[in-house]
Order: sequence, then structure tokens, then C-alpha cells
Amino acid sequence: MSHSSGLAEYRAALTTPGARGPVLAALIGRMPIAMVGLSLLLYVQRATGSFATAGLVSAGALIGVAVGSVLQGRIMDRIGPSRPLLVTSAVFAVLVTSGVLAIESRAATPVLIALGVGIGLSEPMTGSASRAMWTRLTPPGPTRDAALAYEAISMEVFFILGPAVSGLLLAAPWAGTGVVVGASCMIFGGVWFALTPTIRRFRPAGDEPRGRGLLGALGSPGMRTLALAAMGFGVTIGFIEVAVPAAANAAGNAPAGGLLLGLWSVSSVIFGVLYGVRPWPRAMRLRLPVLLAGFSLLLALLAIPTSLLGLALALLVAGTLVTPQATTHSAAIELVAPQNTATEAFGWVITSVTLGLAFGQSVSGQLVEHVGVWSSYLAAAAVGLVFAAVVYARRRTVGEPAHPIESRSPALV
Repeated sequence: MSHSSGLAEYRAALTTPGARGPVLAALIGRMPIAMVGLSLLLYVQRATGSFATAGLVSAGALIGVAVGSVLQGRIMDRIGPSRPLLVTSAVFAVLVTSGVLAIESRAATPVLIALGVGIGLSEPMTGSASRAMWTRLTPPGPTRDAALAYEAISMEVFFILGPAVSGLLLAAPWAGTGVVVGASCMIFGGVWFALTPTIRRFRPAGDEPRGRGLLGALGSPGMRTLALAAMGFGVTIGFIEVAVPAAANAAGNAPAGGLLLGLWSVSSVIFGVLYGVRPWPRAMRLRLPVLLAGFSLLLALLAIPTSLLGLALALLVAGTLVTPQATTHSAAIELVAPQNTATEAFGWVITSVTLGLAFGQSVSGQLVEHVGVWSSYLAAAAVGLVFAAVVYARRRTVGEPAHPIESRSPALV
């Protein structure tokens, strides 16, 4: 496939009949995904003067997102995305308002933590609904692959922009500006997405098979393999997100930490655009472990440089395999999730990455403080390789689909 034909697939996906409104709405709704949590942490820290309290509130919001992504996804798969998004947007608005009032009134820490959990739990999962939309709007093939790649690439861009915007808004006269701006975008985008004709017309058939039991979509062996791959990805990222700023701080240039992480996101997006239309290996059961193992080996290179410039170059190289993994996780859902559980399945991917991030960040902090920054890079590589080995051992659970996910469900058009 030529470069021009690859870009044509992206154009074909984004101009699919019925896609324009939801795509624009989802852009606004997903843009603050890496902004609300960080803005909340910075706001609480400014208001209370305590990083400990801010960390606990942020952790509560993270736990809420991990749980809410699965619960909301399961509900959307059963009744469609419109009503759940409208309800969660309304609840989210109330809880964010309550959170701001509680922070301003210096409420007790347990109250702030509880509100943090509620804010994360009710955060409208427009991203999950948007990802699932493509399985109904596009047939299996290059156009759908490009659509899923677009979802992963745009999310990566938002993870670059979110922290930067949060930092800029922290300079506003009121420290809560970032929280309000981010939440407003999520609410507006979520409501707009839910009310577009394309999304409102979706009605899942009640007699179609779905994941059953408490685990839902995670009851599928292949889905558990995908969750392990996503968790391994999250763990390795978590190690690096702590180690790189620590390296910049040790070099006497703390502000460079964010810039360095932004660099690997840039190479991730550029390479991800090409990878999205020409993925390798072709077999998904091999792609999951190979990409994770390759990424883990590249992370070991970060322990070599002795200067920030060298670290920047190593991050540019390692970053090339970030978005390809996110794209692969999204595409693999069609092969491993039980029929008509695509939204919930994507929620499990988000939850797995989130839990992995939390674990990686916590262990990396200990290593950086008690051993050295280099040890965190090597630990990230080692842990990533262990996850890759487990995923490879379970590769036979990721086979060809007996039926395309939701290929027979009532269309959105």
C-alpha cells in the first residue's frame, strides 16, 4: 500500500456517511481526557497546600475512571450510547460543581476523595462510544483499520495537549479554571455526540448474544489476553512517566521533563499514522506480544544516555511503538470480545492500561528514589518483556473471529 493510498483510507473513514457529526463531537468530548485529572490534582494542591491530599484525590478519580469505563461500556452495549452519555454528563456536571464547591470551602480530605471517585466514575466515556461506532459504520477492512488508527492517534495527541493546557490554565487567576474548562468540554462533547442522528438511531437487538456474568466481556479468554497486553503497556508507560521527569530534575532542568515526554509522543503519532494502514505482524495473535516486546527492548536504551539530549533521542526512538500498540489493542477487540460487547471491551482496555499506569508509577517512584533513574528504565523493560512472554504464551486465545463484532446488529444508518 502506498503512502497516498494509506492517507486515502483515513479520508474514507472520516468521510463515511453519518460520521462527521459524531467525529467532531467526540473530538471535543475526548480532548480533555488527560487534562481533567491533572487539573484536579493541581487545583487541590493549590487550594490545600498539600501534595499528599492532591495525590489521594487524583488517585480516587483514577479509580473512578477505571471502574466507570467498564460499567458505562456495558450499559451502552445493552441500550445504546445516547441515554448513558446524557445521564453521565448530567451527573458529571453535578459532581464537578460539588467538587469545586468542596475544594473552595476546604472540605475534609475524605470528602474530597469521595468526590474525586465520583467525578472519575461519571466521566462521560465518549471515547469508548466513538471507538465502538466504527464497527457499525464501516465494514471490516482497510477503512475500518484506518478509523481505529485515527481513534488511537487522536487520543495520543490529546495526551500531549492535555498536560500542556492544564499547565497554561494553572496560570489563570483562579486555580480551578482547568477543571471547569476540561469538564465543560467533556460535557458539551458528550451531549453533542449522544444527540447526533447517527448515534441516536442505534438500537441494539435484545436477542443478540453478549458477554454474560460479572466479568462480561472479560469472560472471553482472548479478551483476558488483550487486557494483559494493555496492562503491560500501561505498566511500562507508568515507569517512564516517573523516570523521565526525575532524570530532568537530576540534571538541574526540571521543566525539561514534560518536554521530553512530549517528544516521544510526537514520534509516536508520526509513526502511528503509517503503522495504522500498514500494521505488522499481520496476525493479531503475534502483533500483541511482538509490539510489547519490541517496545520493552527499546525502553532499555533509555538507561544508556548520560545527557538529556541523548535521552531525548532515545525517547524519540522508543516512542515509535507507543501508538501502534494502542491501535492494535483497539483493533484486537473485534477478534476477542464476545459479540455486541465492543464498548465494554474497550472499557476493559482503558481499565487495564489505567491499573498498569498506577502500578508502574508507584514502583518507578520507589526505584528512582532508592536505586537510581537508570534502574526504572531497566525495570520497565524487564516487566514489559514478562508481560509480552505471558501474552505470547496465550496467543492461541486470539484467533480469527467466528463473526465480525456487531456486523449483524442494526446499523446506525
